[in-house]
Amino acid sequence: MNESKPVRIDKYLWATRIYKTRSLATSACRMGRVMIDGNPVKPSRMTGVNDIITVKKPPVTWSFRVICPVENRVSAKLATGYIEDITPENKKAKLGLHTSGPEGLRKKGSGRPTKKERRTIDRWKEGF
Repeated sequence: MNESKPVRIDKYLWATRIYKTRSLATSACRMGRVMIDGNPVKPSRMTGVNDIITVKKPPVTWSFRVICPVENRVSAKLATGYIEDITPENKKAKLGLHTSGPEGLRKKGSGRPTKKERRTIDRWKEGF
């Protein structure tokens, strides 16, 4: 973690597991969804220590601080050592992580619905 040479933003977003693939990170940069210090960036933009990265992933706009630039992909556990999540809690609430889940889902372990239950579910869904 003592590396401090700058790294391309698309590589960094991929290496710290913000995006699943580097091509997704590159596309997000080209579409203007990635900003450093409030300015939209190209995928080739270099990022360094203490840069503030803003990533728009609807419905939330995530904010991260670069702790240490890393070029190679790291495990999810180690990724937290290279990047700090500074997204305000009220924006994270938009994800709905605090809820128990969408209504209408069956409890885990209750098995498949019976024919009668399925018909009831279908009638309930038709009402919407």
